[in-house]
Amino acid sequence: MRIVIQRVSHASVTIGGQLKSAIGQGLLILLGVCGDDTAEDADWLARKAAALRIFDDADGVMNRSVTDVGGEVMVVSQFTLYASYKKGNRPSWLRAAGHSISMPLYEHFCRQMSAATGRPTATGEFGADMKVALLNDGPVTICMDSKNRE
Repeated sequence: MRIVIQRVSHASVTIGGQLKSAIGQGLLILLGVCGDDTAEDADWLARKAAALRIFDDADGVMNRSVTDVGGEVMVVSQFTLYASYKKGNRPSWLRAAGHSISMPLYEHFCRQMSAATGRPTATGEFGADMKVALLNDGPVTICMDSKNRE
């Protein structure tokens, strides 16, 4: 499972011209699922993302988590995080999990984020054509992969 975490001043998801969800200061997390991912992968990533100290403290040092600052979280499914671009110029999506695997794990990850932060997690709509708007704060962008726990 892969996530791209962006520290944002605000973010929103619009589907078909209608606002689906919006957050203020917090984290926008793009989530990709591959075929061998499990709930344990989602649990680990949710714990790490919620505890990640990437918000400034009183001294301007990144030393506070999204929970510490009372921030919000939005999670958007993004199968393109598993693009394979080894051959040619047209990416392949073969490593991305199908709906039967990825949708339940996406929903599980969102529940785990809510539990870890003590706040509801805003979402996009799984499988929809979404317009995601954000103001990246910093910018701070961090990529994590549950199979490569650096």
